[in-house]
Amino acid sequence: MGFFDLFKGSNKGGGGDKNVSAGAKDAAKWADVAGSKRSQNFDRQEALANLAEMKTPEAAAALLRRFTFHIDPSITDQEEKDVAFHGVLAAGEGAIEPIRAFAAKAESLAWPMKLLKELVAEEDYVEELIAWLSKWDTEYAKFIDPKTQLLAALEEHVDPRIRAAVEPFLEDVNETARYHAVGTTFAQGDAEAIPALLRALLEEESFRVRNKIVDGFAARDWVVPDDQRDSIRKILPPGVSIDGEGRLKRRPE
Repeated sequence: MGFFDLFKGSNKGGGGDKNVSAGAKDAAKWADVAGSKRSQNFDRQEALANLAEMKTPEAAAALLRRFTFHIDPSITDQEEKDVAFHGVLAAGEGAIEPIRAFAAKAESLAWPMKLLKELVAEEDYVEELIAWLSKWDTEYAKFIDPKTQLLAALEEHVDPRIRAAVEPFLEDVNETARYHAVGTTFAQGDAEAIPALLRALLEEESFRVRNKIVDGFAARDWVVPDDQRDSIRKILPPGVSIDGEGRLKRRPE
């Protein structure tokens, strides 16, 4: 699908360019130059500046392509991305759908998340991240940076929807994903997560993930149920014990 295909208008009176909005035509004129690492710096910067002034969804979609590559020197790269960033924001709510479309295929969600956070209320932002995360499963994938970025980003928020969305990733095949899932689960402060976290602790092979679970229980004084204490004792990291009330404790060094 080409750039024009993404932004066809609703005019049914004819074919070809008549079905393409003026905004899409204007943005398409600059899109390829703005979104190409091979463009001359001056030409690309001119294209970015023109797109940023349009404040349209089509321009936002074109500007988002600038976040797919890096150029030297780094100061120029950052300046261009700043122009693209503010240009996308200038489109307001009209930028939300282009950001979603971009995020669905992006190799990194750092910029899409940063943009979306500026455009929507926190509860809507959390809902959006959960929706993006729902497209991932816990099986092996060659490239999972977006998944781990989402799990880490959700740790910065407390929302009753997050625990249920993140708990499945306590059993992810990827250690980094499990590590962030543990952190985000504990960040919710919801004791309903205790069974899932203990199950993860019993099955966990990673030393740092086991320690993160132990430290999370200790920090919150969460209690291990009596019928699970013996099995938990057998797999605790060195220096950790369960006291008489079922709380995990680290021995003083």
